[in-house]
Amino acid sequence: MKRYDFSEKRSNTWRIQNNVLSLQTGCINFIDILTNDMISDTIKYIGVDDLDIDLFESQYVVPEGMSYNSYLIDDEKIAVMDTVDARKAEEWKANLVKALDNRQPDYLVVHHMEPDHSALIAWMLQTYPGLQLVCSAQAVKMLSNFFEGVDFEGRVMTVKEGDTLSLGHHTLQFIGAPMIHWPEVIMTYDLTDKVLFSADGFGKFGALVNETDDWACEARRYYFNICGKYGTQVQSVLKKAAAIDIQTICPLHGPVLKGEALTEAIHLYDIWSKYEPESEGILIAYASIHGGTAAAAERLADILRQKGAKKVVVSDLSRSDMAEVIEDAFRYPKVVVAASSYDAGVFPVMHDFLYHLQIKNYQKRQFAIIENGSWAPTAGRVMRSMIESLKDCEIIEPMVTIRSRMKASDDILLQQLADNLL
Repeated sequence: MKRYDFSEKRSNTWRIQNNVLSLQTGCINFIDILTNDMISDTIKYIGVDDLDIDLFESQYVVPEGMSYNSYLIDDEKIAVMDTVDARKAEEWKANLVKALDNRQPDYLVVHHMEPDHSALIAWMLQTYPGLQLVCSAQAVKMLSNFFEGVDFEGRVMTVKEGDTLSLGHHTLQFIGAPMIHWPEVIMTYDLTDKVLFSADGFGKFGALVNETDDWACEARRYYFNICGKYGTQVQSVLKKAAAIDIQTICPLHGPVLKGEALTEAIHLYDIWSKYEPESEGILIAYASIHGGTAAAAERLADILRQKGAKKVVVSDLSRSDMAEVIEDAFRYPKVVVAASSYDAGVFPVMHDFLYHLQIKNYQKRQFAIIENGSWAPTAGRVMRSMIESLKDCEIIEPMVTIRSRMKASDDILLQQLADNLL
């Protein structure tokens, strides 16, 4: 698929300046990633890359791997910001021990209880007897879910919105971020270095070693598939972020964001969380059994391009990465769904696609429908019903019905549909 051909991007030039590695291309320097692990003089990156994982959360393809980010703040009191997935436990432990340099950590700040960030909590408590966990009240309730038999008595400091924790030179301020994308999530703002530790917010797919200049590509796929349902909650956090001076964002996945990369990421998050289209274009998503529906979808794409459509994306739901198609559905303002009838309903991959849109709170878009059926077409009825359940979504007529294979009369209807889409 087009997303995973990085050969051209890797031919660009990497440049080190002020301890930061930036990709130099014809466009702006969009991503900053660390080369020496130091975010500031006293904040160190201790996370790890996972290049062996094939499916993130057992559903998202990640051919470029994943990063599990973790950070250490070196002060009079030492704070570790999250652990990592058990898959990379030994590598992370080695990074932690090296960064500690024979000292003991005082706090482990738990921003998010999902196992790819919290797997080593019990190990930390056992290894460092003086350590205290710092987390939300909701996270406290989850601890025993993941760590049966571990005694947390006297080892947990519960924090809420606005609470602060002094490490000496650094003061940490905690920000409630529930449902981004779990209910216990907090973020931490370091008032000293103006760093926001953003939990899964501003994360992306891909290992840091495979980072490219196109942050938005995999950040967009990550956002809509993992956080997309929770636009209202993201907007709430963005309003809080607007009130503070953020110079650096340290997410739990993906590169550290600074400068233009940070500004652009916040801008895109504002668009995405308002459920507004990001780009002009039309997505045609089709589910075809024997090729007749695919031919109709491709023919409509050709007509739209001939009539001047700026961007037309065609996706075969049986073969495309579903997460990428969901991403494109959110990116563009108009979606054409074309599907074969199947068992008095709709071909299953189309049902799956529309179900994903339903559970991701998809809204504010226009749809068009093409159905196919050899004797009693039913796909259109099912698709229309599912679309009508979506908030603020409009169906553009006419619905086009194909009988097995396209005829000359069908082409006339596709021409009409294309005019109405444009």
